[in-house]
Amino acid sequence: MSRASEVIKRLSGKTLATAESCTGGGIGAALTAVPGSSAVYKGGVISYTNEVKQSVLGVQRDTLERYGAVSEQVAGQMAAGVRMLLDADIAVSVTGLAGPTGDEYGNPVGTVFIGYEDAHATVVRHFCFQGNRDAVRTQTIEAALELILQYNGYTNP
Repeated sequence: MSRASEVIKRLSGKTLATAESCTGGGIGAALTAVPGSSAVYKGGVISYTNEVKQSVLGVQRDTLERYGAVSEQVAGQMAAGVRMLLDADIAVSVTGLAGPTGDEYGNPVGTVFIGYEDAHATVVRHFCFQGNRDAVRTQTIEAALELILQYNGYTNP
């Protein structure tokens, strides 16, 4: 069973929303490839620019200026924003650098922050993925799905 299929199965009776930057909708694509996913997956926001992060997801301008778009703080605000926007039980967010270059805050290519929020927990994980742009994006999608599973009663054997 694919990780996306396991997420849909595990979240039966709950709803999920996504806020994606560096993956450009890849998490949503993986989830909607699963038959019956509409019972769980409400939708997502591809917030590739800071403008969309602010105006749609409610990420604070000061946070973006102080920490940069690729940061723990922004990932947390993205998850909270999309959860509220789409009225979902659970939200996951991703922001990172898939390449070809790092950012002005000193983050190298492969730096990714994944946020998770539900009624009981708000967490952000920092990852340093390796490989080219496609590899970083694929690893980010898989890690985001795994994070959802970890916080919803699943342990990877």
